[in-house]
Amino acid sequence: MGDLSASRLANLSVPAIVQAFDDHQAAFDEVGRRARGRFETRDWKGAVADAAERLDLYGNVLDTVVAEVRDTLSDRATDRVVWAGMKAIYSGQIAGRDDWELAETWFNSVTRRIFATLGVDGNIEFVDSDFEAPQTETRAPLCRSYEAADATGLIAAILGDSWFGVPWEDAGRDARLVAERVAEPVDRAEIVAAPFFRRKGAYLVGRVFCGSRPIPFALALLNTARGIVVDAVLTDEDDISILFSFTRSHFHVDVGPAHRLVLYLKELMPRKPIAELYIALGYHKHGKTELYRDLLRHLRDSEQRFELAPGIPGMVMVVFTMTGYDVVFKVIRDRFPAIKPTTPAGVRQNYRLVFRHDRAGRLVEAQEFEHLKFDGARFRPDVLEEFRRDADRTVAVGSAEVVVHHAYVERRVTPLDLYLREAPADAARAAVVDFGQAIKDLAANGIFPGELLPKNFGVTRHGRVVCYDYDELSLLTDFCFRALPENTSDDDEYGDEAWFGVGPRDVFPAEFKRFLGLPQPLREVLDKAHGELYDVGFWQEMQERVKSGEIIDIFPYDPGRRLHAA
Repeated sequence: MGDLSASRLANLSVPAIVQAFDDHQAAFDEVGRRARGRFETRDWKGAVADAAERLDLYGNVLDTVVAEVRDTLSDRATDRVVWAGMKAIYSGQIAGRDDWELAETWFNSVTRRIFATLGVDGNIEFVDSDFEAPQTETRAPLCRSYEAADATGLIAAILGDSWFGVPWEDAGRDARLVAERVAEPVDRAEIVAAPFFRRKGAYLVGRVFCGSRPIPFALALLNTARGIVVDAVLTDEDDISILFSFTRSHFHVDVGPAHRLVLYLKELMPRKPIAELYIALGYHKHGKTELYRDLLRHLRDSEQRFELAPGIPGMVMVVFTMTGYDVVFKVIRDRFPAIKPTTPAGVRQNYRLVFRHDRAGRLVEAQEFEHLKFDGARFRPDVLEEFRRDADRTVAVGSAEVVVHHAYVERRVTPLDLYLREAPADAARAAVVDFGQAIKDLAANGIFPGELLPKNFGVTRHGRVVCYDYDELSLLTDFCFRALPENTSDDDEYGDEAWFGVGPRDVFPAEFKRFLGLPQPLREVLDKAHGELYDVGFWQEMQERVKSGEIIDIFPYDPGRRLHAA
């Protein structure tokens, strides 16, 4: 290819990238359209399999097109003049598309596979979008509109629309129950024109109006053996935000251009970052793009410096953040203490497990970044010293710049151990109860965190307890939960070593109480609310349910919002 001009090579290569993007979008949409059928036929295993399949699509299609582009460009695969031309041609070809922002991220993904780019290069990637707004608008409306004389009639009109091809158990009853939960007089509504599907649930999302004032509104639906029922009513911004939490797996929704839906959801949840909304809809790569752009804006608009994150320093990760910034950065240390039975490769594997697994509202999603370049003056000295001492294979600290070659970026939460020390007594007790529920939810979803220590969990702004430390996390079925053998003498009980054999994956629930490190009053709260966590029978039963393939109910809303709770 050395005898072809840069412009000729660019024109030869770009069509493959555009076609690959189209192929990915078509496959993404096809998987999403299955969700309604899975819900209607109660095929929960199929729904979970679809979620995993869609997560793998991006990388699989990207692998193929990168190989094709490398083959086309041959020895000029890393020629930046060629790639600058390719970017210009590609930009022209995606102008006027209603998915232009996703297309730009797709091109960046191809570029990043070819170049191990330090920082960003605006000549060969879309650092900022080339377009201020979509160039075309689709004809189909985003929302369906409803009007009625009263709340009951309004809800009945919503439920009576053609959402599903299977019957309701009792739509009239549910309309009355929902109307009773809507505290204000409403006579108008707008609902996104397709249901949101995730796991075993379907959700109608939009807003109702009290006069001219909009109220966020969502109905959580279940398909039971007797028909579809409204399981919960959500009429609060926080409730909707938790539904779209960064600790939950992605929705499937067939409603057209992503940017249109994201902007609408942003109106319902003004505090929710744009990046999280894209990720919640399954566009995790573009969510990562938005997260990076937000970071660049924050660095440009502030003078804050990176500092070590509050809390007990981790033995596996160096964690740093900026005051007032809502994310943390995690860098794997070069070496771990002997008591940590894992490796850097094992930690990465655990993060991949969390990415592909249903997170049950209890695992923080992490975005993986490579070759981030920063001004060294933006770091406090103790952070730089930590890098030099424990992460010099991953972080290059130069005289003027710092290059983070690999990091995980997560939403910032308050470490549970700090929260329990600083929170009012009632809030601390509530957090401990939710800590126990978080452990149960993870078990129901086939995950065991490994270390049930408060420092490995955090509290979100909504007061929910989530796990963010994945050092020793693994599948629940990988562990052997055992009862403690009876001791035969006082020497057995008080000796420094166990008087019985212990395998590397053996877990003794009866000992959890000893190692949790909770103050006695809070430990009593946990014992009362979740005492079965110390019972080996509970864990063995959960293992059997997971092994059988049961998809256990985990509801993304407070039990008080449910209409038909047992």
